[in-house]
Amino acid sequence: MGKYIINGGKKLAGEVNVSGAKNAVLPILAATVVGQNRSTIFNTPNLRDVEIMEKILLSIGCIVDRMDNIIYVDSRHLNSFVIPDDLVREMRSSIILMGAMLSRCGEVIISYPGGCEIGPRPIDLHLKALKEMGATIEESHGFLHCKCEKLEGCEIQLDYPSVGATENTILAAVRARGTTVIRNAAREPEIVDLQTYLNKCGAKISGAGTSIIKIEGVDKFKDVKHTIIPDRIVAGTYMTASTITGGEVVLKNIETDHIQAIVAKLKEAGALVYYDSNSLKIVGPKKLNSIEMVQTLPYPGFPTDMQAQMMALLSIANGTSIISETVFENRFKHAEELIRMGANIKIIGRVAVVKGVKELTGAKVKSKDLRGGASLVLAGLVAKGTTEVDNIYHIERGYEDLDLKLRELGADIEKVK
Repeated sequence: MGKYIINGGKKLAGEVNVSGAKNAVLPILAATVVGQNRSTIFNTPNLRDVEIMEKILLSIGCIVDRMDNIIYVDSRHLNSFVIPDDLVREMRSSIILMGAMLSRCGEVIISYPGGCEIGPRPIDLHLKALKEMGATIEESHGFLHCKCEKLEGCEIQLDYPSVGATENTILAAVRARGTTVIRNAAREPEIVDLQTYLNKCGAKISGAGTSIIKIEGVDKFKDVKHTIIPDRIVAGTYMTASTITGGEVVLKNIETDHIQAIVAKLKEAGALVYYDSNSLKIVGPKKLNSIEMVQTLPYPGFPTDMQAQMMALLSIANGTSIISETVFENRFKHAEELIRMGANIKIIGRVAVVKGVKELTGAKVKSKDLRGGASLVLAGLVAKGTTEVDNIYHIERGYEDLDLKLRELGADIEKVK
């Protein structure tokens, strides 16, 4: 697996280019199978999860070619509706292939997905929506066998604005007969990017970014070129790295509208933020302020994917902060690792009480999930002494060349295999 060795105490300074969004490129790669067309996708991040999705596409008969940050997918000769079990178990996002494959083939066999262990993430909303559109779904021995003759457009009310369920429903609906309306849809920017890609292909989708999305089914799709949006969580992580170290970092290739909730909390912590058209400069304070309440919420609220990084920052802030995790029930696994570094954190159900300490000290810690791993790297950047972050496989699922980019900003970090 590999680990990061970090010697803390360096202020970060310089420029960093934000890569394409993991949570945008994965559903778009799944969407390439729908149209029986050729797709050229730019600004694709070099991540483990993207590699897994590439392998899945190859396994079902797609032609996939990659050069640096460009991926070419030709799905015209798809020849299988069985998604390999070993690949699905490595990546939760693979479940969005269910809607895409039903749309294209009328049948798919897929196992329950894997990924980070951050608490139960049931796919009942996905299954309910697909059944309402006419799919029959048999569950046995950990596998789902979904079938349909022709999906039918209908009105779908999601009980919760689930990103995955919204994406799966969109992918299923683009070729369905008639019109589908999704109410209480997730509003994340990544869903807007999926709509943009599909509409370029010839789909008729409107409303992404709002709570009501309308999809008119179409039969014909065309070849397409598309550029992935910047990753708002990667941007937020580098912004937090600058803030926690008292640094001065400029982020290039960002969408400022997508990161407003993160900016607001970092300002509360004492950071200074300056905007340009597609770049941002963030200056960390000499002493961090505590934050009365950080509550994770669906977009445009504060993202659950930034909760762990914010906890690392607040662990050395002046005073006591409260973090309320409303999205996932088991997303505080990083807290016990931060405590090993000297943090004062108490967990009560879905609430964390973080009492800032004077300093963190280096320790051997283990990444247990993607964002929790990122929080340990941030803690290591500011800790006294040496921190070893083990099991960085999780971190590399969502961050492209994290060690290299941090080193360019002045961090003392090394990756050891």
